[in-house]
Amino acid sequence: MFARTPHHRPRPSVRPVRRAGALTTVFVALLVPALTACGGSSSATGGAATLKWASSYFPAHWDPVVSGSGAQFRELSLVYASLTRTDESGKAVPDLAESWEYNAAGDQVTFHVRPGLTFSDGEPVDAAAVEAAVERAKEQKNSALFGDLTSIESVEADGLDAVLHLSQVDYQIPQLLGQRVLQIASPKAAASPEKLDQNPVGAGPFTVQQLIPGTKAVLKKNPDYWDAENIHIDKVELVSAPDASTVVSGLRTGVYNFADLDPSQAETAEKAGLDVFVLPGFNASNISLNVNKAPFDDDRVVDAVRHAVNRQEFVDKLTFGYGEVTDQPFPKGYEAYDPESENAYPYDPAASKKLLAEAGHAPGDLKLDLVIPSEDPQAEIVQSQLAAVGITVTIRIDKNWATPFFAKDLAFSLYSTTGRDSAVQTLTAHFGPDGPLNLSSPYEPDGFEEATATVRRTPLDAPDYQEVLRRATRAGLASKALVFTYSSPNLMVKSPAVSGLPKNPAHIDWTGVTVTGT
Repeated sequence: MFARTPHHRPRPSVRPVRRAGALTTVFVALLVPALTACGGSSSATGGAATLKWASSYFPAHWDPVVSGSGAQFRELSLVYASLTRTDESGKAVPDLAESWEYNAAGDQVTFHVRPGLTFSDGEPVDAAAVEAAVERAKEQKNSALFGDLTSIESVEADGLDAVLHLSQVDYQIPQLLGQRVLQIASPKAAASPEKLDQNPVGAGPFTVQQLIPGTKAVLKKNPDYWDAENIHIDKVELVSAPDASTVVSGLRTGVYNFADLDPSQAETAEKAGLDVFVLPGFNASNISLNVNKAPFDDDRVVDAVRHAVNRQEFVDKLTFGYGEVTDQPFPKGYEAYDPESENAYPYDPAASKKLLAEAGHAPGDLKLDLVIPSEDPQAEIVQSQLAAVGITVTIRIDKNWATPFFAKDLAFSLYSTTGRDSAVQTLTAHFGPDGPLNLSSPYEPDGFEEATATVRRTPLDAPDYQEVLRRATRAGLASKALVFTYSSPNLMVKSPAVSGLPKNPAHIDWTGVTVTGT
C-alpha cells in the first residue's frame, strides 16, 4: 500500500515531552476545517508567494506508479492529480473527474472527466488517459499499485467518460482512487516510464521547472490546473530535508517555511515560535510474523509475542507523546476502528512466559532474527520486550530487505504504513492472501474474504455501512500475522507566513493556502 518500503525514520529514545490533546480525542475531532488566510498569491513585499518545503520523503521516483503508494505520494500530488480526492471527512469528492455513477448492479462505475483539461505537456486529460493510467498501474513491472486495482477488470474509454468494468461489486472505487492510488500522468510522457520517473508530467496544481534527483525540485503554479483559482502559491522549492535536528534552525532562519517534523524536535520548534501541528492520518506500525515458518507456526508462540508487547513504551519513546497506542491498522474514532476488538491481547508478560513454556520453550531457548532495512529504535524496543519474557532477538539489517519481505521469505520483521483512503484496501493489504503487508501470504483469517466482499457490496452511504466495515476489521484482526504497536503522527511545522492547511486525512492539500513575506 501501501508503501513497498517502510515510512518510518529512526528516532532517539528519550522521555516524552507532552501528549497532544488532538490525538487523544476521536479521529473525527481532527477533521475540522482549517482557517486559511484570504487574499491573492503575492507576498506582502510584492514578490512571488514561495513555499519552501523541507521533506523527509523526497521522492526517489517521480513516476506515480512506482512511488504513489508510499508517504511520498504527498509530494507527488504537487504535480499529479487523480480522478477523486478526499475531503476533510475522508470522503471521496471530485478532482479530475467532475462526477461519477454506478450501474444498478454495482459492478461498473463511470467517471466523467472535466472538459478542457490538459497535462503540462499539452496532451488532453480524457478517458483514454485514465485507461492508460490503470493499465500501466496494473501491468508495469515495477508498479507498487497493481495489488490495489484487483477489482478493476478493464476500462472502456469514450471521450471524457471512463467506464470501469469491475470483477466484483465494489462501491469502494471512488474512495480508492483518491490522490495516491491513481495519480494520472500524461500517457505520452508515460510511454517512457524511465524518463517520466525524473521528468514528471501531470495535471496537478504545479509543474516541475527543475529537478535534481534526490535533492531538490523547483515547481511553479500550473495555470491550467482545474482549480487554479484556489491555488495561491506561485512557486514551490521542495528539498530533501537534512538531519532532523537541523530542520528547526532552517525554518527559524527562513531557509524553509514548511517541513515534516520529527517529534523529538517539536518542543524546540514551539519555543522558536513556529507552528507545530498534526494532520490526521492512518499511520500504523506493526510487528510482522510469518506463520508459515517456525516458531510462528505454533499459535502459542504467536500469542506469547502478542502478550509480550507493551505498546505504551513505543509511544513514550518514539513519539514524544504525540502518538497513540493501537492494536489495529486504524486510529481510534475512525469508522473502520472496531471497539469490540480493542485490547484483545493486553500486555501480560506472565501470560507470555506461560504460553512459551506450554510450547516447550525454556527461557533463552527461543532465538529469533528480526530483519529490518535500517537502524530503527522500534527494533530495539521489540528486542528488549521479548528478552523480558525469555526470547532472544538478534537485529539484522538488510538494505535489500524489501526483496525477501515481499517474497514472504522472512519470518520476523517490522513495518510501518500510511494507510489507504479506502478502509477495505487497508484491510486487504494487511490481512488478505495477496496483501503486500501480509508476511504470511497466502494465509488469511477465516471469514475475512467474505467480510471484505460484503463491505465492497455495501454503498458507503448505506445505514449499516459502518457496522459492516467494523465486522471486516474484526475478521482481519483474527490474523496471527501482525501485531500492531503504535500510531505515529503526521507531525508538521511551518512558519507563521504559511496559513493553515485543510485537515484532509493523510493528505497535504494546498487549496486555499497562502504564503506571505517571501
